[in-house]
Amino acid sequence: MGRNIKHGIIGPMVRNRPNKQYPCQVERSRDLILRLLALFDFSLKSLGHLRRKWIGIRYGCSIIGVSIWFLASCAKEIALPIQADFEVEVADNDYSVPVRVRISNQTEGADTYEWTFEGGNPSTSNDRNPGTIQYNTHGEHAIRLKASNRDGVQETKEYKLSIDEAVVPDFTIIPEGDDYAPVTVSIENRTQGASTYRWTFEGGVPFTSEARTPGKIVFLEPGEHLVTLEVGNGRETHMLQDTVKVSADVFADFDMVPAFADDDFQAPVTLTLVNKSFGATGFEWTSSTATPSFSTAAEPVLTISEPGLHQIKLKAFNTKRSDTKIQEITIYEDTNLRVLENIELGISTAHNSGQKGALFSTLTREVYHSGEVPLEDASVIDIAFFALNPEFNFNKFLSPSEVQEYTFDAIPNATHTKFINLQESCECEASLSVADFDAMVDDTFLEQLPIEETIGGIQDFDNTVVPRIVLFETSDGRKGAIKIKAFVQDGTNSHIVVDVKVQKQ
Repeated sequence: MGRNIKHGIIGPMVRNRPNKQYPCQVERSRDLILRLLALFDFSLKSLGHLRRKWIGIRYGCSIIGVSIWFLASCAKEIALPIQADFEVEVADNDYSVPVRVRISNQTEGADTYEWTFEGGNPSTSNDRNPGTIQYNTHGEHAIRLKASNRDGVQETKEYKLSIDEAVVPDFTIIPEGDDYAPVTVSIENRTQGASTYRWTFEGGVPFTSEARTPGKIVFLEPGEHLVTLEVGNGRETHMLQDTVKVSADVFADFDMVPAFADDDFQAPVTLTLVNKSFGATGFEWTSSTATPSFSTAAEPVLTISEPGLHQIKLKAFNTKRSDTKIQEITIYEDTNLRVLENIELGISTAHNSGQKGALFSTLTREVYHSGEVPLEDASVIDIAFFALNPEFNFNKFLSPSEVQEYTFDAIPNATHTKFINLQESCECEASLSVADFDAMVDDTFLEQLPIEETIGGIQDFDNTVVPRIVLFETSDGRKGAIKIKAFVQDGTNSHIVVDVKVQKQ
């Protein structure tokens, strides 16, 4: 027991201050205590078992008394030491402003703490663990700790924290001139907080650069080229991308689209030139035989009045290049004859049910059923066909102005067309055979025909004669002929198939 008390009191004294002389003569006191302990140990060995308990108590009391005397005599002379220490952890290892720093206090022996955080928020603290400090400005900032205890001992520690400026990649591509190949660009670099730069120019010359401002870059091929900037400050990197668009090289091309009335390319022909060029900013059209002969419009309208082979030239250009396209077109003699083939006209049931129309316009070249007739003005309709039933035992062509008399609705603003359904019964001078119809290449035959409506000529016909020629003259004086090629029996969808040849004017 005595040995345990000795090591518990004297041991720390020896270990705390080795090889040092205390002002209160600690060494002599220590020697005195050691001698007393040795005396007690000898007494214990001399006494029997019955007396050890009493002697142990006396021994303990003696040691305690000596210890109290020793501590009391030296209380003002011994001060506890301080080991000031702390750890700094940067949140997410991100040293670019704003930076958040966590402080972990590792100090021993202190009772109070004074923290100073240069440039930090907060800038001071008296907590043992001040928590997280935020820095919003770059540069070197000192973190200082002054640790104190009740014995008046102080110790300080300082840590230098280097905060980087925020790395913000930013640049602008500045093209020189237009975007047609080749394209030359320069770069305005507005990056902040970086010390290294790496540029990649997809399809460019040069392909890479590590300069802050890489100078001029040339792109030769059409398309979109990626420009990539990777910047860093030694601890972190950031990337930004943009594109350079290079338009395709100039290519000249166009189509010639005739006006609806001129799609047979018989003189005169009016053409719209549909521009299919690309890579161009301007156009020049020339044709010595057209009116106008020169144009800079993107899609001009030209008229060619004379038959023959004609050339139209297009020059497409931009500020750097040009391309030329020449096309030829053949214009034919005007026959004043419009040829329309394989027109299907339905019986009355097909027309009224909207399955297949029985009305036709030689101007629009369209067939109309009951639901397609223009509501306000249908004066373009100049041919009407009526068939009573699918057996085609009662058929006739009618003037549009008379259709309401044959189960059809009246045609708004209808015009009158004269018909000769039965040449064989008309008792008139007009006569055109199937062979004459087939041989017509101009309007010579039609021009000579006197079209007169007679009682016998407007009569109905059946399907026993195929082909059959029906003559007509529109309200505007255009003469024509209808060749019935077939009677198609198909129930309510029954119809006839015809070809029409009519004067243009």
